[in-house]
Amino acid sequence: MSTPLATLTDPGRTAGEPPPDEPAPRIVPARRAGQWTAAGAVLVLLALGLVSVIGNRAFQWDVVADYFTSASVLRGLGLTLWLTALVMALGFALGTLLAVLRLSANPVLRAVSWGYVWFFRSTPILVQLLFWFNIGALYPQILGVSTVNLLGPVSVAVIGLTLHEAAYAAEVVRGGILSVDRGQIEAAQSLGLGRWRRLGRIVLPQAMPAIVPPAGNMLIGTLKGTSIVSVIAVQDLLYSTQLIYHRTYEVVPLLLVATLWYVAVTSVLGIGQHYVEKRYARGTAGAR
Repeated sequence: MSTPLATLTDPGRTAGEPPPDEPAPRIVPARRAGQWTAAGAVLVLLALGLVSVIGNRAFQWDVVADYFTSASVLRGLGLTLWLTALVMALGFALGTLLAVLRLSANPVLRAVSWGYVWFFRSTPILVQLLFWFNIGALYPQILGVSTVNLLGPVSVAVIGLTLHEAAYAAEVVRGGILSVDRGQIEAAQSLGLGRWRRLGRIVLPQAMPAIVPPAGNMLIGTLKGTSIVSVIAVQDLLYSTQLIYHRTYEVVPLLLVATLWYVAVTSVLGIGQHYVEKRYARGTAGAR
């Protein structure tokens, strides 16, 4: 009888005995010297840029500190925040109505909603604001009231920004509604819920995870976009700083004041958006 090969190579093991477990190979992480070198170079460049900005006297950081919390700047900031909140509320209210009309079975309502969205997304917001600002040339009186007295710069800003934002809000809401499973709507119909109750209790709550992220981006974009109302003499944050540097000729530090306030507010809004998204993502694959 021939001797098994295992006993020849390992005399201490009897025939038929399974080989001992071999140690698992040690996993060695791949070396990424290039990535670490690139990361180090980026950090060095960022540090040099930061030192250059802080140490450059031309930025006049002392002037920035003096005007950062001045009364006129804070008033402009307050108007900017008020305008942003009002425009977003009115814009999404009108946008939700437009989205529902766009999904209506009535072809006339669908066409009107589509035409509204098409028109206001096709024209620049600056053109729209200037048009509303000069509406008195076309309609000197509305319902017997002088247009000049009826529509001041702030009213023009609210109307122009709201109509513009509503077109984008309509598409955001429509996309969220379309993301809801059709079976949910059919189940609500079988329970006898009316169209508006289905929308408010079934469709919109389930559409919120798809609506909140783009709505948050719209909110931040609207906050920054309000700076355009300075062209019609609305004393928002940017216009308030412009009034100061037109008097003092300290253009760069006053622009830095406005920039830092925009960065601060958008950062807070970004944090709020994160937690709102997290809340609506509960129970879904996007929850973190």
